Amino acid sequence: MPEDNFPDERLVEPAATTDEVVLDLTLRPRQLIDFIGQEQIKETLNISIQAAQKRREPLEHILLYGNPGLGKTTLAHIIAREMQGPITVTAGPALEKVGDLAAILSNLPSGGVLFIDEIHRLNKSIEEVLYPALEDYCLDIVLGKGPAARTIRLPLNRFTLIGATTRLSLLSGPLRDRFGHTFHLNFYEPGELEQILRRSAGILGVALDETSTALIASRSRRTPRIANRLLKRVRDVAEVEGKGAVTTAIAERALSLLGVDTLGLDAADRRLLVALIEKFQGGPVGLNTLAAAIAEEIETIETIHEPFLMQLGLLERTPRGRKATAAAYAHLGLAAPKIQTLL
Repeated sequence: MPEDNFPDERLVEPAATTDEVVLDLTLRPRQLIDFIGQEQIKETLNISIQAAQKRREPLEHILLYGNPGLGKTTLAHIIAREMQGPITVTAGPALEKVGDLAAILSNLPSGGVLFIDEIHRLNKSIEEVLYPALEDYCLDIVLGKGPAARTIRLPLNRFTLIGATTRLSLLSGPLRDRFGHTFHLNFYEPGELEQILRRSAGILGVALDETSTALIASRSRRTPRIANRLLKRVRDVAEVEGKGAVTTAIAERALSLLGVDTLGLDAADRRLLVALIEKFQGGPVGLNTLAAAIAEEIETIETIHEPFLMQLGLLERTPRGRKATAAAYAHLGLAAPKIQTLL
């Protein structure tokens, strides 16, 4: 039996219950004190949790937003565990009918936590049903149609909704306003990623020296999920080509096999920059055109590639479209146009 419903194997789709998924769950911290990084969010949450427990009330509803892999799902489970309440997990696209949401809400126990991932993808009709549930802890159900239709109000147990999204701008204003806490998860600093890697290496039983830890952290796109993924791939190479211990040479070999360069760019990142430079003379070029040129989805470019490339100063947005910077030319070993050099 899973302890305190966290993590619950029933929350994982049957097709995904592999050793790798179980391993991912074991690497996730289970308490707020073990969660590395996001210090301001942790401090605020810790105070709010203690205050709610003293009042014997559920937490106010919480909205977490930020890029994928920064810990939104992990934080949601930690909050439920700290509040000693069960957690029910779903996703915005999974709630297709009002009845789906009604069934979940009516079965939530007092003090329970409902976690909705990708909440910006909620159906509009479902979102409107959610409003009274968040404010008044009741569910308005319409029975019948036409002139004979009537509304009944069903009381709900008091619960906490935790919403997670990578696209805050796609949430409607009325829904955003109903969250008592809104937290933006930032990219991690190299030192924080090194702490995460050391913790994960201890759990996995991997011998990881300081140089290798710093090397993996520097190429993890400032994202814990990617850092842990790279660590597991480095571990594979160490077990096959080494003696199980991760050395700098082993780490370099593994990262080279994965196509991760010195800045943490992968093949898809480089393909985007090369297309921008070679096909469009460095830009500016519209996002739709760029996405079509590299056969990639617009949302993937906006969510996965762009934030990191902009943080590194390799890509910039202009009113006329995306543009490669002088740093992008230098990283790829290409000669920058004279106008690019002068800028």
